[in-house]
Amino acid sequence: MFRRIGTAVVRHPIWTIVAWLIAAVAIVATAPSLPSNSDESSFLPKSYESIKAADLQEKAFPSAFTPSAIALYQRTDGGKLTAADQKDVARITSELGKKHIDQVQKVVPGQPSKDGRYTMTLVQMDSKNAGQPKQADAAKELRDEAKKLAKGTDLDVKLGGSAAQALDQQDSSKRGEALIGIGTFVIILVTLLIIFRAPILAVLPLVLIGLVSAVANGLIAYATKLFDLEANSSISSILIVVLFGVGTDYFLFLIFRYRESLRAGDEPKQAMINAVDRVGEAIASAAGAVIIAFLALVLSTLGFLKQMGPALAIAVGATLVAGLTLIPAVVSLIGPKVFWPSKSWQKEPQNARFAALGRGVQRRPALTAIVSGLILLVLSVGTLGYKATFDLASGSMPKTKESMVVQDELQKAYSAGAAAPTDVYLTSTDGKPLDKAAFDAYAQKLGAVDGVANARMTQVNKAGTTADFTVTLKYEASTDKAIDAVGRVRDVAHSEAPDGTEALVGGMSSIYKDINAAVNHDYKTVFPVAAVLIMIILGLLLRSVVAPWYLMASVGLGFGATLGATVWIFQEGQGHSGLMFMLPVIMYLFVVAIGTDYNILMIARLREEAREGREPREAAGMALRHAGPTVAAAGFILAATFATMMLAGNSLLSEMGFAVSFGIAVAAFVMAMFFTPALTALIGHAAWWPGHGDRAEVPATGTGSSGPVRGDGDQSSTAHDPAGRRG
Repeated sequence: MFRRIGTAVVRHPIWTIVAWLIAAVAIVATAPSLPSNSDESSFLPKSYESIKAADLQEKAFPSAFTPSAIALYQRTDGGKLTAADQKDVARITSELGKKHIDQVQKVVPGQPSKDGRYTMTLVQMDSKNAGQPKQADAAKELRDEAKKLAKGTDLDVKLGGSAAQALDQQDSSKRGEALIGIGTFVIILVTLLIIFRAPILAVLPLVLIGLVSAVANGLIAYATKLFDLEANSSISSILIVVLFGVGTDYFLFLIFRYRESLRAGDEPKQAMINAVDRVGEAIASAAGAVIIAFLALVLSTLGFLKQMGPALAIAVGATLVAGLTLIPAVVSLIGPKVFWPSKSWQKEPQNARFAALGRGVQRRPALTAIVSGLILLVLSVGTLGYKATFDLASGSMPKTKESMVVQDELQKAYSAGAAAPTDVYLTSTDGKPLDKAAFDAYAQKLGAVDGVANARMTQVNKAGTTADFTVTLKYEASTDKAIDAVGRVRDVAHSEAPDGTEALVGGMSSIYKDINAAVNHDYKTVFPVAAVLIMIILGLLLRSVVAPWYLMASVGLGFGATLGATVWIFQEGQGHSGLMFMLPVIMYLFVVAIGTDYNILMIARLREEAREGREPREAAGMALRHAGPTVAAAGFILAATFATMMLAGNSLLSEMGFAVSFGIAVAAFVMAMFFTPALTALIGHAAWWPGHGDRAEVPATGTGSSGPVRGDGDQSSTAHDPAGRRG
């Protein structure tokens, strides 16, 4: 099949390129705009208690005041607010209300702090548009107007709250995307220049993947709208890295093989056909593993991950199609001039580095497997200290952003939980009015819960069927202590609810608790499904039942090592209270799926060497010799491109960038180069049971000087297979 694809593309390169350009223009021109949502509650399905509570609040208290933005005032000299300052605050509050800013429904004065140094203005916005870009726009206007109104006074005013956080998160995301894009571009360009010493080859993948990126983003926008998925600004940053990182991987797989076919004496167009034929199955299998792993995210209960899965799968799918059609068409059109001005493509360099590594694995496979396995096990110990944090807002932007400064100051000036109180809604199950005589006792029981600062009944709906009890926790909403405390509040709220009533607990801490439950569900669902599907792909590729088991075991060790190293770096080293809650799921999918690419390339090459009649140990050594340079180059570029996410300046992308880049480095330089080939050499022919995929398909009399063209790297046989036959 891949030979037919290669032949069709190479014979009609112009038509292939034109088809891509027409598709790109049509998709980009007609694709809908991709929305963004930063409201954590929208990531959860309606079956969770916190979402049920929010729905009940909208029905029972449609005019209830829930601030979306908070203007926090303090004197510029840090002293206590004077009577004149209080008048200025009242004037600013009144003037902001008269501005009639879009989305703003009500502007009211807030309570001063106990120490008299702070006071607030509370702004209510349309709850239906929580987390949407239009509320971020409203926050920008509010922030600008408040600062203008405070000019000439002794007041310093800062805007915080969820709408302001959405605004700052949006700005931070744009800056992060720019830094990640520039960093990715520079790394790929410089690395390819060093590898090939050919400017055309360095620039070409950036241009081609840029075109693929436009197509992929358009298709993702279509899918998001068609399936009514949630969108989040962080996905754009991840997409940049996935598209350029994975696209460059597939580009390298193809170009290394193309160069080797040229060295072996193939006519240029035939060399590209042979290259597509030889690496097409490996690229398709690798992409298939990544796509299936990403699609497993649709089983997630979190809207953020549900959207991310299909988006990344579409991106990799577009990259796969480009790797088998667009890249071969363009390169075959340019021909060997793509390597200009370097002439190293004409002959194999005398570089024995990977040959020496291959001989080491061949001679001592047991020692290689034990040492590499121990490294992974030692790093995995760090997973025992893993803790999760759920504050997506502060995790997705620097602490210096204005809304984050307000959040920190509110916690110091007021009760830590005052900025995001918990609400217990007590509602009648039979439609009759609630017994108000029971309210005080119920509030006392809620207030007595460990971790609660105070609890009081604040309002009853007009029908008298639902009462709102405001519970202020002692801790900031996203902390582990607050999440544990709201769990205890739920237990008491449910068990102590009077007869004929039921209780629902809402608020941000309740949402975070439900997100925690959702993530735990995903661990039990997404992880096993992704692993099983990847194993099926490996089994089909290798025609083996045995090999997929130890390949996935090695990838599992790589995951453990990566999570352990991330815990040590960020929790122990930098003092983070925990890692972002979705990090293990994302890391698992990236490390398992993309890391499997290198295992697939190496094991496919090992099978090719074995089919030429080599014994398992020799085949492992030769596979490392020939595929090692490709794995090293591709692994370095992909790890480095993911590392650019650390430039974004927020803990979410910094943790994600480090974890995924480290995991890919482990997958390429520990698993694929040493652990996997060493284990395969030790297991021997049994690794390919029951298919015997390592057995020569033709008599091995011509092994060595007359075997098929080999090569994924710099060292290659000068042998040539004119027919370009597989295996």
